[in-house]
Amino acid sequence: MAACLRFTRRVWKSFIDNGGHDARCFPNLSILNARPGVVEASLRIEPYNVNRVGTVHGGLIMSLTDTLGSLAVASHGQYMTGVSTDISTSFVKPAGKPGDELRIVATLTAMGKSLAYTRVDFTNPPAGQLVAYGTHTKYVGRSIGHSDDVKFSPDGEKVIEGKDVD
Repeated sequence: MAACLRFTRRVWKSFIDNGGHDARCFPNLSILNARPGVVEASLRIEPYNVNRVGTVHGGLIMSLTDTLGSLAVASHGQYMTGVSTDISTSFVKPAGKPGDELRIVATLTAMGKSLAYTRVDFTNPPAGQLVAYGTHTKYVGRSIGHSDDVKFSPDGEKVIEGKDVD
């Protein structure tokens, strides 16, 4: 398994181990792939993820925009992913119903010394249609330089600086 994927899953596990919002709202989120700046994930829609008309609740999409934006920052080697300063989500069409699998691609579009910018796209297989997309800005100024941060090779296969944890 590539170092970037291992690291991103480790950060996700720390979210779950915290027992907070992520663990309660989407404990079945699967991180499928990660390379520097890009995370691919999936979520099986559960009955507790829907609104009163039986389709994915918009709040779930917004929460996933927040979480996957954070994981896109993590895929850059940042163990601490900062705090949100701005988040926006646009809803294109219904995102599915219980039993459907929502696919998510989160991309780190830019990262400076204090701010990171991400975009998160949601599709609903098997059609692969875009159902929503979001943007997420994070303040990372105080989280850069954490002792668990790493730097990856350009392809994300190896850690070239910092500690690689299996």
